[in-house]
Amino acid sequence: MTKKLYYDDVYQTEFSSKVIKSNHDESGYFVVLQETAFYPTGGGQPFDKGTLHDINVLRVEEVDGEIRHYMETSINVKEVNGVIDWDRRFDHMQQHAGQHILTAAFEDNLGYKTLSFHLGEEICAIDLDTSSLTDEEIHIAETLANKIILENRPILTKWVDKKEELSGFHLRKELAVSEDIRLVIIPEYDYNGCGGTHPRSTGEVSLLKILTSEKQKKYTRVQFVCGGRVTRQLHQKNEVIQTLTTQLSARQEMIPNAVLRLLHNTKELEEQVKDLSNKLIRYEVKERLDNAVKWNGFFLISTIFQDRTLSELQTLARDLITYPDVIVMFITEHQEKLQLVCARSENTNINVNSVLKEVLSLINGKGGGKPFFVQGGGDRLLPPDQVMEELMRVLTHQVL
Repeated sequence: MTKKLYYDDVYQTEFSSKVIKSNHDESGYFVVLQETAFYPTGGGQPFDKGTLHDINVLRVEEVDGEIRHYMETSINVKEVNGVIDWDRRFDHMQQHAGQHILTAAFEDNLGYKTLSFHLGEEICAIDLDTSSLTDEEIHIAETLANKIILENRPILTKWVDKKEELSGFHLRKELAVSEDIRLVIIPEYDYNGCGGTHPRSTGEVSLLKILTSEKQKKYTRVQFVCGGRVTRQLHQKNEVIQTLTTQLSARQEMIPNAVLRLLHNTKELEEQVKDLSNKLIRYEVKERLDNAVKWNGFFLISTIFQDRTLSELQTLARDLITYPDVIVMFITEHQEKLQLVCARSENTNINVNSVLKEVLSLINGKGGGKPFFVQGGGDRLLPPDQVMEELMRVLTHQVL
């Protein structure tokens, strides 16, 4: 079994070890070492990265009791020098310790237990056993968490041989193991069974900021960041704010009002555009009725468009069939797709739904509607004029 150096000294960044196994599996080439400082994925915390023998370690996973170091290329040596990516390791230490602190703040002060924890590349998240969370509750938990961080309390680890020896500890959750138990302790605040990496004190977490909370079925997901990630988030948000102040010609505190004005103006413009579009369509309806082809006692309006929206064609078709004896066959072409709208006046008995469905099969299409109005679309497997010919063929067969 590989000796886990990260439990002896979480700050150790370099080590040497013998290679006891070299192999590959479906995930790639890997080596197993006699001892390692590389932390494998586990407990919601991602793996360490770094190098072995100057070759990049891509992933570290515990598989079938082995700690497998998945490598960028193969290694054909008996002994390696390992170097941990310290920035990544310390970031994970800050985030994981911050999670312990935040979990305790929510549970001890608000009664909300943590159901799960995820340490992502940019954002961390805990899922709380509550269906709702107020802004005031978020503020309470965040304030307490940062108070514990500022107090610079020690973060201790302790190994316990058997579960029966834990009677003196008020653990926050049930343990997944019954022996060789590793406890992570913030005295008089938090006691947890945990195999992750943590700093020596809460002060090294530096700062904790809750970003968002979101209801997820019966629980609430809280996203947060700690330490260096807080600085990065602040930098990113400051860049966005500086850009907005320039684009909106507004000071930072006036940005919300400037955005509301912009949205209001945009909505007014959209209404104006919609009104003008409807007026244009009314003019178009008249023009197309005047140019309609007399066909088997009906006024046939069949047109192929380029890059016209389906919603526009639907509106145009609905207005046209308010007049008697009208049949509409529209096709619009966009890139490699075709969209179709077929409609007929209420006083006719043609089923345009069955007409369209028979043709859609030729273009790998889907669609549907009612006997008097239907729409659909598919791939451009045939030229649009040929698709129109097929629509007319099926329509003719139904009429005659």
